Amino acid sequence: MPLILALETSSPVCSVALTLDGALLAAAELRLEKSHSSHLTVLIEQLLSNAGYTLPQLSALAVSDGPGSYTGLRIGAAAAKGLCYALGLPLLAVGTLPALAHQVARQVPNAAGFRFAPLLDARRMEVYAALYSADGQELQAPAPVILEADSWAAELAAGPVVFFGSGAAKFQPLVADNPNAQFLADVQPSAIAVAQLAEAAFARGEFKDVAYYEPFYLKEVHTTTPKVAQG
Repeated sequence: MPLILALETSSPVCSVALTLDGALLAAAELRLEKSHSSHLTVLIEQLLSNAGYTLPQLSALAVSDGPGSYTGLRIGAAAAKGLCYALGLPLLAVGTLPALAHQVARQVPNAAGFRFAPLLDARRMEVYAALYSADGQELQAPAPVILEADSWAAELAAGPVVFFGSGAAKFQPLVADNPNAQFLADVQPSAIAVAQLAEAAFARGEFKDVAYYEPFYLKEVHTTTPKVAQG
């Protein structure tokens, strides 16, 4: 029975979860901006202590793979890789978008009648998006999308689509008159969904190379050099 610790750091919410043979034992989250680096280790320690387990008892460690916050993903990956190295654990990586869709589909009544589109804010009118069936089948692969009124026009013409995530509010006004476009507010990625999908990945043996693993950023990260003040 695998004991899996999952980390979700792709958004402003920092969360951790612990499952045993697919059953949730404990979960914790912290909704503080820029708190991941200083609080993630504390959340892990408290979670395991409250659940009555220790790090050496873990079977594997799972991490949210992205896309999402560059800094958050880097922090989660570094923590996961460090623990895997120290404890000799296998590493599992679960996509942020499929995990978010899984999280919502489990809560929506009659979910089989909907398709699920997680949208993560990528600044301005761009989002990271994908489309899934209620059972997790990938209908559209994760991709950056510039939001326009006709985005997902064909999909909406075919039936109801549920939009959610940090980028959904930007799209809602563009399709306000379309009854097939349905929106859920305040949906944040959760380590619980990461842990649940990691269970199946563990059974399939889909482990990452700890030495070379990097999160799935989806787009190249652009950095700028501060301008030197001229006196």
